Parts: sequence; C-alpha cells; structure tokens
Amino acid sequence: MTAAVRRRPGAAADRRWAARLGAVAGLLVTLVGLLLAPATPASAHAVLVSSSPTASSVVPSGPSEVVLTFSEGVRKVPGKIRVIAPDASRADRGEPTVKGTVVTIPVDSSARGTYLVSYRVISADSHPVSGAFTFSVGAPSAPPTDTGTETRANPVVENAVKVAKYVGYVGLLLLVGPALVLAALWPRRLSRRGPARLAWSGLGLLVLAALADLWLQVPYTNGGGLFDVTGAGLGDVLGSAYGMAHLVRLGLLAAAAFLLRPLFARPVGRTDGIILAVLGGAALFTWPLAGHPAASPAPAVSVVVDAVHLGSMAVWLGGLVMLAVFLLRRADERELDAILPIWSRWAALAVAALLLAGTVQGLIEVATPKALVNTTYGQLLLAKIGLFVLVIAVAAYSRSLVRRRRAAGRPGLMRRAVLVELLITAVVLGVSANLVQTTPARTASAEVGGTPTGFFSTTLTSPLYSLQVELDPAERGNNSLHLYAYTKDNRPQPVKEWKATAALPSAGIEPIEIPLLPLTDNHATGEINLPASGQWQLRFTVRTSDIDQATVTATVPIK
Repeated sequence: MTAAVRRRPGAAADRRWAARLGAVAGLLVTLVGLLLAPATPASAHAVLVSSSPTASSVVPSGPSEVVLTFSEGVRKVPGKIRVIAPDASRADRGEPTVKGTVVTIPVDSSARGTYLVSYRVISADSHPVSGAFTFSVGAPSAPPTDTGTETRANPVVENAVKVAKYVGYVGLLLLVGPALVLAALWPRRLSRRGPARLAWSGLGLLVLAALADLWLQVPYTNGGGLFDVTGAGLGDVLGSAYGMAHLVRLGLLAAAAFLLRPLFARPVGRTDGIILAVLGGAALFTWPLAGHPAASPAPAVSVVVDAVHLGSMAVWLGGLVMLAVFLLRRADERELDAILPIWSRWAALAVAALLLAGTVQGLIEVATPKALVNTTYGQLLLAKIGLFVLVIAVAAYSRSLVRRRRAAGRPGLMRRAVLVELLITAVVLGVSANLVQTTPARTASAEVGGTPTGFFSTTLTSPLYSLQVELDPAERGNNSLHLYAYTKDNRPQPVKEWKATAALPSAGIEPIEIPLLPLTDNHATGEINLPASGQWQLRFTVRTSDIDQATVTATVPIK
C-alpha cells in the first residue's frame, strides 16, 4: 500500500508531462502548417466594378480581350470564366489571367452581334463571386445562351455551409464553457463526468464542423453538388488560406485535447491552464483568418476584434450552458453564493467585450448608415443587434438577482432566466452563421461597373421596324443616346433619316430636338442634357425609304 502511494505522484507527473508533450507536438504540427502555407493576397467579397467592354455597350469592332476589374483581388475557378459568341460557340481563347483585381480573357470577337460574358471567381475570404453581362459588336442581336456548367453556387451546398458554421459555433461554446468552469468555478464535491461529456461533445462538433467546412468548400467554390468533390479540388482548398486556417485549427484542437483530458478528471495546475488558454486563444484567430476580417480595410484590427468577439461569445454562452445544465441544479446554496457573483462579473466583462468588438466590426464592415439599411448584411446585423438587446435585458435581470442575493436561494428562477438567454442567443448564432456567408455591406453597396446605375434600355416597335433605345446614365444632366433599327426578322434596318425629341410636360418643358449622328446604316447616337427629374417623353421618327417612315415614343424615368 505504501509503495503504491509513493508511486502515484510520479505517475501523475508522468501523465502531466505526457499531456504537455502532446500539446507541444500539436503546436509543432500547427507551426509547420503555417510555415508551409502559401502567401495569398488579402481580399474580401469582391464585386465587379468595371469591365471592358462595358456591360450592354455596343462597340464598332470586336476587342481582342475582355477585361474584368473587381473591387478586390480574386483567384479564378478553372472552367468558370467564359465568353459566348452570338452563335452560342465559345469565343474565349486560352486561359484567363488574373493579376490582383484584374481578370483578362483573350477572345475572338470577329463575329457581329451580342456576346455573353459569365464568370465565377473566388475572393480570398473563400466566398465565390459570380455574374454575367453582355456586350455587342457592330449591332445587338439576340443574347446567346451559355450551355456550359453552372456558375452559381448550389443552394443545398450554400445552406450546408451555413449549417456547418452554426455547428462550429455551438461546438466552441460547448467546449469553452465546461473547460472554463471546471478550471475555476467547479465545486470539488461534484462529479466532473457530465461537464466532461459536454466538453468532449463540443470538441467533436468543432472537429466535425472544420472537416465539413473543408469538404463543402470544394463544391461551394466550383458550383457543384454536395458530393462533387475531387482530389484536385480538395488540394486547391487545402492549399488556400482558408484551408490552412482550418488545418491549423484542427492541429490546435488536437494539441488542446491532451491537456483537456486531465482537466476533465481533476483540477490542473497553473502551467497547464496557461497552455490551454494560449491554445484556445490561438484557435480563435483561425475563424477571422478564414473569413471577412482578414480581408477588411483594416485587417489587423478586424482579425483581433473578431477573435475577441468570438471568444467573448464562447465564454458567456458556454458559462450559461454550464449554469443551466449543471450548477443551478447540483450546487447547494452556499456554493452558489460563492460561484454566482464571480460568474456575474465574468459575464459582464464578456458582454462588454462583445459590445465593443461588435461595434468596431460593424463600423468596418458596414462603413455607411445607408449600407446598414439597404444591404442584406446590414439588415442581418440590425436583426442581430435587436436580439442582442433582448439578451442583455434578460442578463441584466439575472445579474440583479445575483446582486440581491436571491439567485442562490431561488435557483429555479435563475435557471429560467438563463434558459431564456440561451434560447435567444441560439437565434443570434443562426443569424451570425448567415452573416459570415453574406457579402459585407461595405462591398455590397459598391457600384458594380457591369450594370451601370440608371442605364435605360427598351425596344420600340412599329409596322416598319423595331427600334432599340439606350440612354446612359438616365439621370439629370448630360446623357448619351444610342438608337439601333432592325427589321421584323431582326436584321439591321438601313435608315435614311433619324429624328428625336425629348419633352417633360409635367414641368412645362416643350420638345427639345436631339441632334443625331449616324454611325452605321442602322445605328445613330446623340447627346442631350436633361435638366430636371421626371417622366420624360422621348419621340423618335425613323424614315426607312423616300416615302416610308414611322414614329414611336418611350417614357423614360429620369432621377
């Protein structure tokens, strides 16, 4: 018996050293992964800000290349950038080149008519950006159809990505809450088995979510279904900044697991606690490094505040789970009198950090008050703020119970308040999972060059011809007018004489003649200054022969 007692301290020390060695091994794996990670430019949800030729434009001769300029740097998705000729054949020649924000596509645009440009690129924060526009050479024609593979994300995959994000958040709070409470607040007389199981479940959910993120990123990037995953696609994901952040997270979780096992069995020493805190803090940074914050206008600030935001959430909600599930049910009144005031201070600090970090995040990602209201990201953020206010109100009620020393004597009342907090915050986590997959308001509110603001286009018909009318930018001030005449079978209609006027009867503006310059047999252009907003009446008279002519009209809203 004596010998056994003498051996126990050595065995315990051996176990502690083994745990620390395991943690160090996990850290070494993480550091190797960081060293091997390729350097990638910082970027975010990119939007198309300009193109050459511009969207819906008509150029006299075909360009040798199509140039797309995005708001921030992108990388291409193989086979997802295409130019379709008027006869529906592929007009792009060779692989597009990407240099930062500019994508250059070599094309053969010798045929007259309308071309379709479709694209899918990936911004450095892992989100795909897709779209399409047309331009015409010589004269417009019926737009071609792209029969290639889909450039948009599969909706099932998009929703699965959001679910994986949500599962990751839940796993994080289920791991952090039990680990924190067991390390600092757990009564010695109570069994640690229940919290340990909860924490292991959280760790399992974190690993599952990280693996699901890596798997889903392949079809999310390429636009395929859930199981459209290839070795090459998975290799591309693992070699990206997004993939490396997830691999580092898995390495840190593996390192932490060695130290969590003894913590779940008994109180641990200060050294082990510090190592666990370092591992946990490092793991928190893998979330912002794989998302919007790393690509914001102030990446260093965004990454730090997002990690603080996430950590505060995990501490607060994880602690609430421990209160609701274990402490308020098992601890006696004397223990609760000691635990609840400490927890209340922790929760107050976590909520203050959440509020501060969330405010900084909002200022960076939203940028303008208008974007807060007019974008999906801003609207989701407003919903999150509203729910957060409700949670704070319930938390304030719980804190008042603790201050009045009523919580320990009435644990059922405190438990109901905590459950309400958890219910509301479960919805907040769902909103957050959508928020991280939504284009930031600062980017979404940017004007996209592919679709000019206020551009007006319509086709007018008469017994003699059809007339395509384009007015750019369809706003007060100087405007460019383009007219294209076609026969009934959509062939260019030669025109002998063009006439056009513009009037605004509601403002007493009589018809203003628009000088027109014929560019080709069926195409004329002109410039006009529209001095006021309103419903302008445009009138066009087109003479197709010595005796045949017809007049058509259009109403154009001018802002």
